[in-house]
Amino acid sequence: MKMQKIKLLSAVIIVLAVAASPVAAGPTWEFGPNYEGLAKIEYKTQLWAAYRDSGSGTDSDDDTMEFNFRRNRLALMGAWEDWLSLYVQAEYQDDRNIGPITVSDGGEKFYLLDAVMRFRYNDSLNLWAGKFKHVLTRENLEPCFGHLNLDRSYFIGTPLNDDGTRDKGVEVWGNLFEKRFQYRAAVTNGRNDSSSTPDSEFRYTVRGHLSLLDPEDHHGYDATYLGENKVLTIGGGYQFEDDVAFDNVTGQSGSVDYEGWTVDLFFEYPFEDIGTITLSGAYTDYDLDDAYQGVDPDPETIGRNGEKNGSYGKVGYMLPNMPLQFFGRMENWSFAQLDGVTDQEIDWYAGGFNYYIRGQKLKLTMQYSSTEFDKEANNVEDFDTFITQLQLRF
Repeated sequence: MKMQKIKLLSAVIIVLAVAASPVAAGPTWEFGPNYEGLAKIEYKTQLWAAYRDSGSGTDSDDDTMEFNFRRNRLALMGAWEDWLSLYVQAEYQDDRNIGPITVSDGGEKFYLLDAVMRFRYNDSLNLWAGKFKHVLTRENLEPCFGHLNLDRSYFIGTPLNDDGTRDKGVEVWGNLFEKRFQYRAAVTNGRNDSSSTPDSEFRYTVRGHLSLLDPEDHHGYDATYLGENKVLTIGGGYQFEDDVAFDNVTGQSGSVDYEGWTVDLFFEYPFEDIGTITLSGAYTDYDLDDAYQGVDPDPETIGRNGEKNGSYGKVGYMLPNMPLQFFGRMENWSFAQLDGVTDQEIDWYAGGFNYYIRGQKLKLTMQYSSTEFDKEANNVEDFDTFITQLQLRF
């Protein structure tokens, strides 16, 4: 019965993908006395058919199935000559029941995801101001609509941040030494909740990478270049924010500082008549001064986005003469406390494929994943998830 349900969900998405017509780029306008200005609108969505072997029923051990929009976005991009640009993106977040760890009513909301002014002096000096992706990890800077597997890591989000992937502030970045080295430095809000912190401080982040083959010289990274580039990049970052929380909320005492760091490696190489190999991995550590051991720790210092450390490894293989790419992913994370369990550890495995109908603009992805807990307590049990996704960018 389970396999029949999986096949039915997958078949519906596959029919939609096959029936889809070629997709054109979003509408673009030019303006100004000499057409110096440019504006463009883009719509992006990811439709999921999801199945999990737990989460429903009176004992929460029955199968759970649903359709949902993982992402549903409308973006406006504008530019004036080559020195000024603007990027604004809004997102509708669907009522998603099947989450990274639990099955529950996730609610729905519509909000401003990005709003950033971008100033370019030259390739070695750019200034961004507004709301944009935090720049600590490579994983976060890889595009949501350009992943190697289905989605980015469910566990890599930064702690004590209004949005685990975005923040508001300013960033300076650029490329040096013939684009072999890229630097970034950002000052952002971090935890923007002064009433819950010992003091109101900014969050500071630096990141750099070294490209040994083709340069990765854009603000973001690609999780796969689909065999078009030869890439070997080593990167790392460091982030900190002082007085970010209390380890005794009731007593308003025990100031906690936040510190995070990461190292990462990315390799992709197209071999003629063999195919394209992709390898990627990273280790990340988020430290909150062992706040979870306090008398009454701030709830946001524990949990999935609290104190933790972990790593991931990704591998991909794209056929030489067919737009079909197979992938596998493995992660291991240790949490100070998760769902009431101290020193919890999660192993996460996934495998599947991407079929590129029109590159990353229209693609079909299938992924099977397994989530395993080191300690099964407080109704926490291992589970498996199968998702079929149709992605569209217009």
